[in-house]
Amino acid sequence: MDKQHIQRLLENVRAGELSVALAVEQLRHMPFEDLGFAKIDHHRGLRQGFAEVIYAKGKTPQQIVAIARGMLRPRSTHNILITRADRGIFRAIRRLSRHAEFHPLSGVIAIRRNREIVGQGAILVVAAGTSDIPVAEEAAVTAEIMGNRVETVYDVGVAGLHRLLEHREKISAARVIVCVAGMEGALPSVVAGLVAAPVIAVPTSVGYGASFGGLAALLAMLNSCASNVSVVNIDNGFGGGYVASAINRQ
Repeated sequence: MDKQHIQRLLENVRAGELSVALAVEQLRHMPFEDLGFAKIDHHRGLRQGFAEVIYAKGKTPQQIVAIARGMLRPRSTHNILITRADRGIFRAIRRLSRHAEFHPLSGVIAIRRNREIVGQGAILVVAAGTSDIPVAEEAAVTAEIMGNRVETVYDVGVAGLHRLLEHREKISAARVIVCVAGMEGALPSVVAGLVAAPVIAVPTSVGYGASFGGLAALLAMLNSCASNVSVVNIDNGFGGGYVASAINRQ
């Protein structure tokens, strides 16, 4: 339940279009709803600007459907995001909501009920290599579902730096940049050296043995000499997109 929904609810009661009893029924599950195996945080959107996000890995399809059903029950208009899902989970969610969309590259399921743009500028998602695209897509879809205009630039890693410079105008115009890279994780430092905007670095587990499943990229990004770089966890495209959205709303 978001701020706009609560405002409409109170206005409808004041106008006599909604009874107090029905308003109380809609507010009954606030601030959270206990399903036994999960507690749905209906106040998340009110506190943080976006509803709770469902992390699908480790949950059964039945649990995910029950959580999504609970989130859809209040008559709010916020979008619902499910990360790290698969087609089996999508089929179950699709039976619950015809608005559900599956993004196979990232494993994200989105239920879009609001296409309003609330971000102040464009978020640019940059990926070093084609193998980094699944994580980059998770960041891009997350930021888009949260009400931002999102653009992408893929396969522009430091092994062919001229490919990145081809997009210099788009990079300079972005208000926030999410930069996704594996291997040695050098790309965020290069991108951050070109712009004044905040750069959110997302290390990926892409790379050969000495990359240690993304640890080499993570440490390189944490040690970046570019002061406008901040770093999220390995393969955490969702975290990169979420932080970018939070910055872009300011």
